[in-house]
Amino acid sequence: MIIPGTKPFYETKLGAAYLGDALELLKGVPSETIHTIFTSPPYALHFKKEYGNVDKDKYVEWFLEFAKEFHRVLKPDGSFFLNIGGSYNKGQPTKSLYHFKLLIALVDEIGFFLAQELFWHNPAKLPAPAQWVTVTRQRVKDSVEYIFWLGKTDRPKASNLNVLIPYSKDMERLLKKGYRAKERPSGHKITAKFKQNKGGAIPSNLIECGNNSANDAYIKSCERAGMKPHPARFPWNLPEFAVKLSTNEGDLVLDPFAGSNTTGVVAERLRRRWLAFEIEETYLEGSKFRFWPTICEDEESGAEIRQQLSLFAM
Repeated sequence: MIIPGTKPFYETKLGAAYLGDALELLKGVPSETIHTIFTSPPYALHFKKEYGNVDKDKYVEWFLEFAKEFHRVLKPDGSFFLNIGGSYNKGQPTKSLYHFKLLIALVDEIGFFLAQELFWHNPAKLPAPAQWVTVTRQRVKDSVEYIFWLGKTDRPKASNLNVLIPYSKDMERLLKKGYRAKERPSGHKITAKFKQNKGGAIPSNLIECGNNSANDAYIKSCERAGMKPHPARFPWNLPEFAVKLSTNEGDLVLDPFAGSNTTGVVAERLRRRWLAFEIEETYLEGSKFRFWPTICEDEESGAEIRQQLSLFAM
């Protein structure tokens, strides 16, 4: 999809990336055209990051202007996945409630429905804030972030059959031996349908994956080109799960805070159409390396990128 009257920064057969303010670019997107939004906006941290972030006391008001447009451009059965991290209050070993306040406002003021809370567990996350975790030892490290899954209706399009995971050894053995229908002590009635092989197990709402890909093709290509990579990338596992869960091939996915455009390349590999918005030109320029050979012309970098992309488990 191309935004009328606006030239893409780059495009592929399935998607287009745009340089500019997301709020302005969103206004050019026709209503009810996006199937899924997956994004991770700048968090409300009490210290400033180089990629920009808004103070906690202004964050909800700031974000709701974008949320109004998200609600407008989403299809009636569309999904909005919001990855957002928590934050400590300045000078205190206490947590801010800003992300919960935002969630309530998205439901009460914008009209979204909370479909489910997903959680991203990053086992590689460093212990922070250091003052409370490694110095005074009053807190344990935060290694889980929220992904709020919201819809325009109470039943956004989704199928967990698209995100099944391998059965455990115990479940494989049970399916082979058979299972006698009965009522468990918990009161759950296990019927004969339980022993049907569906091709995999239903995943939980906890997505576990590290975020320490310091030597992947994107990083190496940026270094080779003398470009600084985006400092706050999320792993491809997150948008992959959301896109598979909520869309079909050919559906349109949007990331309005694209950064290095991980969402776009995941959508491309899953044969979904995509849109990406990013306000920092350096980050968008570097994101081109993710799309070799579609837009990357450097042969040496391209070979590494193609090898990296081949690792996607589709």
